[in-house]
Amino acid sequence: MGKRDEDDSNTLESPIGELMSGVDPTRELTELMSELVSMLKNPDVVAALTKRGVNASLALLAVDGIGAYLVGDKQQAAEDLKTVGEEIEARLSFGNDPPHA
Repeated sequence: MGKRDEDDSNTLESPIGELMSGVDPTRELTELMSELVSMLKNPDVVAALTKRGVNASLALLAVDGIGAYLVGDKQQAAEDLKTVGEEIEARLSFGNDPPHA
């Protein structure tokens, strides 16, 4: 086994939940969030979600809130996610969910 193989095996054997030094998921999370935003803007995805009573605009705002939280902007995250929660509750109380949300 070469040096690189040994390093990989040590990384893989780290206990679950233990913070591994040097790990910064920022790039991967940014890419994942960007893909999710792109999907939620795709007309076919919007149509499919709408059929199920899911409002794509609210989903996008929720993604924004999660994105803000992941980069440490807790104030923006709280505002975005609160708005999403309030909108969903309002739609439920008026009987606008599904399929008319």
